[in-house]
Amino acid sequence: MAVDIGGTKIAGALVHPDGTMTAATRRPTPRGTDPEAVMAAVTEVVAELSADPLWERAVRCGIGSAGPVDTSRGTVSPVNIGAWRGFPVQERVAAELAARGARIPVVLAGDGVAMTAAEHWLGAARGHANALCMVVSTGVGGGLILNNQLHTGPTGNAGHIGHISVAFDGEPCACGGRGCVESLASGTAIARWALAQGWTGPDPTAAGVAASAAAGDPVALAAFD
Repeated sequence: MAVDIGGTKIAGALVHPDGTMTAATRRPTPRGTDPEAVMAAVTEVVAELSADPLWERAVRCGIGSAGPVDTSRGTVSPVNIGAWRGFPVQERVAAELAARGARIPVVLAGDGVAMTAAEHWLGAARGHANALCMVVSTGVGGGLILNNQLHTGPTGNAGHIGHISVAFDGEPCACGGRGCVESLASGTAIARWALAQGWTGPDPTAAGVAASAAAGDPVALAAFD
């Protein structure tokens, strides 16, 4: 069983030994300051998966969460989910699983680390001894493969490239730094920059900016540059 927790969506699926997924479901990530509202969305995802006939065959649960995470404590403090600071997501998900008859090990990883493990197993990093894999979505995350091993660091944040400062005099980032990769190159940052420069596409998201860039819109192209 897999749970993916991000700033825009919370998703879940049952994952088979070959990496294929079934029973996939998702919910929008609640906004606001109530940590239990976000957990309620996670609970809904777990509940929907538990209705699947294959639920009873699950042997492990993996949580990939937007970061930073603290895998040593099972907690998360995602920059893009302001309601969660030091939230004990590993413990809470384990309790939800147990309540539905699934007393299985629960493992927490940063979403970039989880993605990196998958890419090294089945995807673009397969066959490579060393790789940096990146998530560019609501935020920017990443993970490292070094000498064919997943390198997570002591708290699970190694390779989290989104909060490396690349413009020391840049705009403030939600993490407290300035000019972070995420504050410049995330999907939300791309859309924000384009709108501030006068772009008026019908879909005010990074996907909308991408569509305009593909059509040759100069502001949209500049946003990606």
